[in-house]
Amino acid sequence: MTESDKQQQKLAALGMLSAGIAHEIQNPLNFVINFSKMSDKLLQDLKDIILEVADDLNPDDAAEIQDIADDLSVNMQKIREHGERAISIIQGILLISRGNEGEHLPTDIPHLVHEYVWLSYHAKRANDKSFNVSIIEDFQENMPRLMVIPQDLSRAILNVMNNAAYAVNERRIMEAEKKSDYQPTIKAHASYNDGKLTISISDNGTGIPEEVQAKLFHENITTKPVGQGTGLGMQITHDIIVNAHKGEIQVNSKEGEGTTITFIIPVESEK
Repeated sequence: MTESDKQQQKLAALGMLSAGIAHEIQNPLNFVINFSKMSDKLLQDLKDIILEVADDLNPDDAAEIQDIADDLSVNMQKIREHGERAISIIQGILLISRGNEGEHLPTDIPHLVHEYVWLSYHAKRANDKSFNVSIIEDFQENMPRLMVIPQDLSRAILNVMNNAAYAVNERRIMEAEKKSDYQPTIKAHASYNDGKLTISISDNGTGIPEEVQAKLFHENITTKPVGQGTGLGMQITHDIIVNAHKGEIQVNSKEGEGTTITFIIPVESEK
């Protein structure tokens, strides 16, 4: 068994584990969302009571109680919003895990790109609290659901986004030593025209050396230090986009300035 085959098996096992975990945490998240809604309703009832007894309270005390209630309402709204976003991510994972290998499914591309770009960001933040980046999303409005292999396309997006996050963080560290005003930035784009889906991830990171660009999709090619990269990410991405989706990958990179990786995939919309 080759190293690539072993890596594929590990990824498959990880996918099954992720789906199991996602299913288990969905119910607690539903409780969080529902209780936040109930608490928000109780807070509204409390505000109504405060208004009814306002004349019997010291004006300063009444104002302070009202401010606290307003702050709690805002907090409940944030809890609900982030809980619903977590549910959305989990539903995406469960949907992907149900698809048969190689099966094309109608997919909300902007939603998929958004979720996996931010999944990569939060994973990087979880391992490095100093990491931060401005993420700009440019998605075509009213894009139809497109027939792609979502569990594979999401992996390709995640691979490219992980590389972009690594590149901007490396440049951030280097620029910090120069005390420059460098702002790490990643742009995610998705559009659909004339039967072709275009997805691109652009960063203003360290860029890819020309000698590496020439063999970027070969096995065991990585610019990361030992232990931080397998060298399989872009090979797997090439297999997903070129072989599984019959598309192409364009690489535009300049060392020291940044990189844009673009997927161009011929694809049909949902019928």
